[in-house]
Amino acid sequence: MFKIIFVLIISSLSIYAQSAGSTGLSFLKFGYGARNIAMGDAGTASSNDITALFYNPSKLSMQQGSEIFFMHNEWIQDVRSEVVGIRSKVFGLQFALGFNVTTISDIEVRTRPGEPDTKFDANYFYGSLSTGFNLSNDLSIGGTFKYLYEGMLSDEANGYGFDIGLNYLLPYDGLSLGAAIRNIGSMSELRLDKTKLPSEIRIGPAYSFNLSDTKFNFTTVAEYHKYLDDDANHINIGVEVFYNNLIALRGGYQTGYESRDFTAGIGVSWGNLKFDYAFLPFQLGLGSANLFSLQFKF
Repeated sequence: MFKIIFVLIISSLSIYAQSAGSTGLSFLKFGYGARNIAMGDAGTASSNDITALFYNPSKLSMQQGSEIFFMHNEWIQDVRSEVVGIRSKVFGLQFALGFNVTTISDIEVRTRPGEPDTKFDANYFYGSLSTGFNLSNDLSIGGTFKYLYEGMLSDEANGYGFDIGLNYLLPYDGLSLGAAIRNIGSMSELRLDKTKLPSEIRIGPAYSFNLSDTKFNFTTVAEYHKYLDDDANHINIGVEVFYNNLIALRGGYQTGYESRDFTAGIGVSWGNLKFDYAFLPFQLGLGSANLFSLQFKF
């Protein structure tokens, strides 16, 4: 069953693949959850909580109870995002709602040298509904539907997007394989042209294990990542060292980007409450990104 579904997903790339070029709605490329971002943004296989709704909705099927998630993203160049997620079981299935509000502030309008004529903000939003369920004891599948919006000055556009994800528990304790296709869809015209969505494919394994007679838990993850409208290929890798289910140290590395590579972060858990922080240094004088996320299970 897993092989059949995997072949269908890979085959569908030929339908949605686009020639090399540019896409818009870049806020959809940002990572979700400081834990995943600190681990190289390799969340397709390693997201073990509500953040799976943003990376690989099939992993929602593995979770219990309900959960609330909030993330604040201080990106570069006056870009800020607020992300909210809510997960709970309905009719025997795990469902999750996701919301993302991203703003780029003080964009200058100039018609001549000197002071700008005016300034404006660019606003982006999406709301999503996700679910995942088990096809067998080892294989789960999930999907996400997104409503998308972008607005700049007097121009507005909206559209939709879909994500499809798979998660397979390999026959080795602690080892799993995740795969996802994200942001397949379209937008209405923004003044004259339709904005292309940054459609992408991600696939990779994650491995979690404990050291005998210690309180240390380790997670390692590797992920192949490609935007379908871009010729570049990316490899995201990450590691987490979790001590006594209390404090975690994380690091990651991303290939194929001109302005960034290393990632890092920490996490603190206290009962059902979890706080995570991620730091992304950028080159080329772009500055650094700081991301904070807070989760509560109940």
